[in-house]
Amino acid sequence: MPRRMLIGGITILMLIGVPSLGYPQVSVNIGINLPAPPPLVPVPATPVLYAPSVGANYFFYGRDYYVFANGGWYVSPGHNGPWALVAPEFVPRPILMIPVRYYRVPPPSWKGWRIEAPPRWEPHWGQRWEERRPTERAEQSDEPRGPRGEDRGGGRHGGRR
Repeated sequence: MPRRMLIGGITILMLIGVPSLGYPQVSVNIGINLPAPPPLVPVPATPVLYAPSVGANYFFYGRDYYVFANGGWYVSPGHNGPWALVAPEFVPRPILMIPVRYYRVPPPSWKGWRIEAPPRWEPHWGQRWEERRPTERAEQSDEPRGPRGEDRGGGRHGGRR
């Protein structure tokens, strides 16, 4: 009997499909409407790329696009969404370490902050948010791939960035 229930459950999942476990199924419209992937430029001394031509705080890291808007971080596997809100403790550390100068639309509360330093996340998200951060995913600790899958680590592509 239990084996029959297990097989029945697997069959039902196969029929209805299993949603992606990597991204939430609820998307949010954050006003990013790009006809094509924007040109991306490396943020110096980081594995992160940013889009200076986009009028938003728009970044690429690992295999995902990140936007900081309305006081929160959003992530997408594609350049134009769908976007999902990310809890602060799940935003990758390299994204959080981007200096203020690379934010195309910094919040008004950042006025007067050092532009060569990263934003002060602790006052915004609370002092203990750093302690709740899970360990970084192993795939994101490796050298990230570019938005079109190219190697950014210098390996077989001669170190182009």
